[in-house]
Amino acid sequence: MKAKQYIPMAVAGTLLLATACVKDTLYNTPHPDYGAIVLLLDDSEDGEQYTVDIAGEKADFSVSPYTFPALLSSGTCRLTVYNRTAGFSFDGQTAQVNALSGKSRADAPAIIPLPGYLKTFSREISVTADDTLRVNVVPQQRVRDLQLELEITQGRPELIQSVTATLSGIAGAFDMEQGETTGDATSTVFAFTREGSTLTAEARLLGTMGAVQMLVLDIVFTDGGRTQRTEVDLTEALADFNGDMTTAYRV
Repeated sequence: MKAKQYIPMAVAGTLLLATACVKDTLYNTPHPDYGAIVLLLDDSEDGEQYTVDIAGEKADFSVSPYTFPALLSSGTCRLTVYNRTAGFSFDGQTAQVNALSGKSRADAPAIIPLPGYLKTFSREISVTADDTLRVNVVPQQRVRDLQLELEITQGRPELIQSVTATLSGIAGAFDMEQGETTGDATSTVFAFTREGSTLTAEARLLGTMGAVQMLVLDIVFTDGGRTQRTEVDLTEALADFNGDMTTAYRV
């Protein structure tokens, strides 16, 4: 006589429910077809305003962590972060130092001598659908302070009324995606101040560019408006300028 097997109805019901749950799709995020980006900003100046550009989509932010408002399709794209500091114009991935009004050279317009402290960060990211990518953003300073000091060793310094300087062979634009200066060499114009026999001036540059860096001094004297032009070759003195941008460079 064959034995009969009995399955309690409660157990059968449990098996049926477990089988039904397998058909449900489980997602990691509320946006299963797209990926999200969260930026973790590492910057000592809290509250500084930044712009993030991801595949042409832009947003401004000043808090960290920051969730990019747009969701992105899966794939690889470029993420660029920069501060819209004073003295720069931005076109796509290029930051351009503003032109100096009313001042120009024959071969290129001069740029302002003291733009703000440009900081940028750029990298390729891989976006995954139904996932959140967290990116540590560490902006790098892209300009460097230049401090110039000249000592007058001849004549009477007290007769100097003004000294205007033109420094050529410098960069005027920065490629934020590549992290390097771009375009043609340009120049800037600034004034020296005198204290006794010492002339001092400051500029802030993206870097040197080209084979020669020349400083041209136009000096105006108090005795009858007499003028003098002096050229100083700074090529050797500025040879190491494009190094640590966070420390002032003194000549």
